Amino acid sequence: MVEETATSADEEFSQAAQSYIRAVGARLRVVRNQLGLSLQAVEATSNQEFKASVLGAYERGERAVSVSRLQRLAKLSGVSVDQLLPPESDATRWWMSKDAESSGAAPPERPAALPWQNSDTVTIDLTRLRDVSGPERDLIRRFVSMIQVQRQDFNGQLITIRSSDVRAIACLFGMTPDAMGRRLEELSLRINT
Repeated sequence: MVEETATSADEEFSQAAQSYIRAVGARLRVVRNQLGLSLQAVEATSNQEFKASVLGAYERGERAVSVSRLQRLAKLSGVSVDQLLPPESDATRWWMSKDAESSGAAPPERPAALPWQNSDTVTIDLTRLRDVSGPERDLIRRFVSMIQVQRQDFNGQLITIRSSDVRAIACLFGMTPDAMGRRLEELSLRINT
């Protein structure tokens, strides 16, 4: 009985791992296509480090890419490693499993959410942003201005952005989203709604 449970858990892990490998591969293909590169162009650009056939196998989810090769692919593509990973979703979370859900078993406890993951939006005080000094001001103002132009939202006092926008701002500063959240709090830019 214990052996059957272990085998079932191993199969479940294997299925989850295969699902993630396929999701990484799909993301690799999306990024490569966005860059306008063929498999052969990547092979040539990498001086044959990434053979077209191997990269194709990664993209189809037939082979798992190692972390070190993923880092080299990211550098070659001019993107960060996290851009080569699939967005987190129920399908790619290692602690979620369709088999576990359908069996009626209680799902494993999820890791605690970071402060910026608890809400879908963050409201920034634009009037306070005008008065802030420091390296963050100009970059945050440009980022917020871009969002305002896209939304055609120029009220000039407040803007509500998604948590993914906070992650993007954090990436621009080379920090984690929770560190960026703390910095927004320190600058008194975040409005608690």
